[in-house]
Amino acid sequence: MKVDKRLFRALAQFWNPAYSCFTFGNVDLVPTLKEYMALLRCSKFQIDKWVATRIKQKGDSKCIPWKSLKDAILTHPDVRKRVDVFALSIYGLVVFPKALGHVDEAITDLFDWLDKRVTLIPAILAETFRSLSACRKVGEGRFIGCAQLLLAWFHCHFWKVDKNLQEEDVEWRAPWLLPNEILYRCGNFDWVPLLGIWGDVGYAPLLVLRQYRSRQFIPVTQGIADCEFSYRDDGYRKKIQEISSA
Repeated sequence: MKVDKRLFRALAQFWNPAYSCFTFGNVDLVPTLKEYMALLRCSKFQIDKWVATRIKQKGDSKCIPWKSLKDAILTHPDVRKRVDVFALSIYGLVVFPKALGHVDEAITDLFDWLDKRVTLIPAILAETFRSLSACRKVGEGRFIGCAQLLLAWFHCHFWKVDKNLQEEDVEWRAPWLLPNEILYRCGNFDWVPLLGIWGDVGYAPLLVLRQYRSRQFIPVTQGIADCEFSYRDDGYRKKIQEISSA
């Protein structure tokens, strides 16, 4: 999908960092775990030690140059490894494009998750929400997420970006979304903390029950904005431990 930059910039203006959702007047919508799971299928991959030898420092991050990955895709003797490196490139350059032309070292950790059959969808949503909030707060910035995936979700629900959007303008439930249980809270949290690659953010699916064709009510969201933090913040390990034990 070609990214419509004007549409994307317009959409980003309606992101509400306080609640981690899009707010169009009285209408709230947000990409849900179930929707992203349906849009993006994750497979099992393995990345060998070859990757670690090609990590270089770029700015404040350690990255793998695309050229090194491209060479491996074209010349590695193991076909399976070529496929795995190609998958790593897609995740690093398209899904989590932190450094242009490079794949962040943290992306390689995702493949350990996949090997343990842990879905990447929460991490993808977490970094999508965190990047939207960062861009919204400063009024500009580069979106570090999969713009194509977010726009695909957008087109499943409405055909225009408008601050005066009405309920009748919204396709609340994506036609391809199958009925299923909703993960709406975690432990003592009244929402779901999403652990990403570079930080954590709160996710409140109860804000958008209409996307599940359920009766909407005003949920408890107090403290959700304080749930967001970066893995570079002081005390972040303690916060991760609290979330993991919730």
